[in-house]
Amino acid sequence: MPAPTNKRRGFYSQKPTDEYTEKVIQIKRVSKKTKGGNQSSFTALTVVGDKKGKIGIGFGRAKDVSSAIKKAIRKAKADTTQITIVEDTIPAEIKLKYKSAIILLKPAKKGTGIIAGGPIRSLIQVSGIKNIASKIMGSRNKILNVRAAQKALQIISNA
Repeated sequence: MPAPTNKRRGFYSQKPTDEYTEKVIQIKRVSKKTKGGNQSSFTALTVVGDKKGKIGIGFGRAKDVSSAIKKAIRKAKADTTQITIVEDTIPAEIKLKYKSAIILLKPAKKGTGIIAGGPIRSLIQVSGIKNIASKIMGSRNKILNVRAAQKALQIISNA
């Protein structure tokens, strides 16, 4: 028997559950010098994934934190890509340079877990990969590191 959906009679409707897991990686307060003074706003870096190989990265900017996060999540959901996961890990090792960030991703055997630091860990967790080893070299910029990891995962999936 289907669930009642008429709200006027005291019934409730079941909202569809969102298939994506969302994680906020970074929130920064930024400001711009103008003639009238400093204009401050917030930026948010988020990742979304369905834990089945679909991942997306979003970057949002707004006058308040919640709006910046909502924008970033909306952009991440619009910009998702599918990656290949083989036996809970990646199919091959890859070292990738993206701008000044250098990322090394290695497949790991079952039971290893996620050996990854900072922003890459969040991306891997939402992707559904359970066993991987990674290293961040070069830049410590979170945006570049996440984009480098996404690009590396896409390259492995297409090969």
